[in-house]
Amino acid sequence: LQPASVTKIMTMLLTMEALERGEVTLDTMITGSEYACSMGGTQIWLEPGEQLTLDEMLKAIAVGSANDCAVAVAEHLAGTEAAFVERMNARAAQLGMENSHFCNPSGLDEDGHFSTARALALLTRAALRNAAFREAVGTKCITLGSRVLENHNRLLWRYPGANGVKTGYTRAAGRVLVSSASRGGRTLI
Repeated sequence: LQPASVTKIMTMLLTMEALERGEVTLDTMITGSEYACSMGGTQIWLEPGEQLTLDEMLKAIAVGSANDCAVAVAEHLAGTEAAFVERMNARAAQLGMENSHFCNPSGLDEDGHFSTARALALLTRAALRNAAFREAVGTKCITLGSRVLENHNRLLWRYPGANGVKTGYTRAAGRVLVSSASRGGRTLI
């Protein structure tokens, strides 16, 4: 089925892996292109040419589900959205994400963009190994300049032990959730 914004788990995983390889730092400045700023859906309303640090972009993606920031980061890391999507699908294959195919880094509805609950669990397991990812997806609220972003994952407030991960919604997908919680030394996705 369409995965909506839980697609951004893959976008963040690839970004965290680029950080681990030293290709970027959290202080790297990311510029919003005309294209990235035109995404629609949930976004922080980046202006074309506006710059935020990669750290700020990641928080906007994780907490605010910012489509504009997801595309801006993808373009920065791979040159184009299409090149980043190729990386997404290659990494999905490496993770054994059968019956999954990505068409964009944001999760906006697009024919051929799909995944399964099992595949998303495999993806999330890989992503949760990264401390910065865990911190980002477990954040309830952040302020980026004049922007105040609140996480849509209400389990972070209401479910003891909830520590992430990502919500999503599009017309084609409906409401989507990948969640994780830890209790008694055990984490479940």
